[in-house]
Amino acid sequence: MGRVIAVWVMLIFGGVFVFGQTPTPTPTLDCAELTTRVFRAETKLNDWPALARYRDDNKKVAPPAKNEQRVVFMGDSITDSWDSPINGGFFPGKPYFDRGISGQTTPQMLIRFRPDVIDLKPKVVVILAGTNDIAGNTGPTTLEAIEENLTSMAELATANGIRVVLASLLPVSDYEVRNGKPIIQTVHRPPDQILALNKWMKEYAAVHHHTYLDYFSAMVDDKGFLKDELSNDGLHPNVKGYAVMAPLAEAAIAASLKHGFRG
Repeated sequence: MGRVIAVWVMLIFGGVFVFGQTPTPTPTLDCAELTTRVFRAETKLNDWPALARYRDDNKKVAPPAKNEQRVVFMGDSITDSWDSPINGGFFPGKPYFDRGISGQTTPQMLIRFRPDVIDLKPKVVVILAGTNDIAGNTGPTTLEAIEENLTSMAELATANGIRVVLASLLPVSDYEVRNGKPIIQTVHRPPDQILALNKWMKEYAAVHHHTYLDYFSAMVDDKGFLKDELSNDGLHPNVKGYAVMAPLAEAAIAASLKHGFRG
């Protein structure tokens, strides 16, 4: 424990001490802020994929009832925030389970795919993932690596009799302003990479008889940005954004169930 804290303290301060060199000055942190950062770092180190997030919830999930059209939504903050009352709630009355975790990338989702998707025995899984990979949330990556992780999730689902819906990434925008400063989302999530990943998903879904859920086309403006009225930060949908997404998701789920399962 002591060694872990010591290592993280050094990483937080960014100090690399070499004999004969003066360390680069770093911002001063008070004890409370340092403690908070160390706690967060240690928590992430101990459970990198956040398997604990839904562990207790999953234990409470009963087996699906006969003819239940159960659906699991796997994703990041866009999925995670969907069940917030301020966003209209998460498909009230539907046997749908939200298994989004804010900030996550596809390798993290792949690790938790069995407990958070397969073990819940859904008919359909809706996967919305990749924007945080592009942003480098868990380190530099490539589109090929993201595609491989999405492929692995789709193959795991198929092997367990679960129909797959691959959801397009949402566009981003640079329209929003916070504290008088513009929020530039396209630097971390270049639109050309979003377009390329969506193109791959659409083609992959067609070849492997999955359903492609096209949020992008319904939410993009004529400049290629996320429509201003659908987001408050240029990245995450607001209540109007989720109102656009919900019927598209329902239609994709219905299409997936209608087409039947192809293993």
